[in-house]
Amino acid sequence: MPLKIQRDDQTSINLTPMIDIVFLLIIFFMVGSRFSDLQQTERDISLRVPQVQAAKALTHSPSKRVVNVYSDGRITLDQKPMTLLDLENELAAAREQYQKVGVVVRGDRESQFDKVAQVIATCERVKIRDLNIAVSSQSVHR
Repeated sequence: MPLKIQRDDQTSINLTPMIDIVFLLIIFFMVGSRFSDLQQTERDISLRVPQVQAAKALTHSPSKRVVNVYSDGRITLDQKPMTLLDLENELAAAREQYQKVGVVVRGDRESQFDKVAQVIATCERVKIRDLNIAVSSQSVHR
């Protein structure tokens, strides 16, 4: 059996799959750039949007409202001084805008419990369901 010293086939790189991929990428980017042009054209169309009378917020309440009851009987809602009637009106407006509005009642330890109870009763009249009372959780040493 004679040995072959010379090669018959020349090795070559097949470029067909690579060219196919390059063409597919070109088509993909051409189609993608066309979609972004359509979105810009859509935004440029002038139209009049409808107006509504009673628009309400579409987002949830960003944070809980904080009611402070000081030792001298002053009441603040989010650091704004209030009377009980003002507090009721503000919380009613907040609940109308956000159904799940939350309230945190912070009473000074020297304050009269009667004022704190009146604030809690005001929250219940307005139908605030997310009502919390803030306390300090320090351990007592005896």
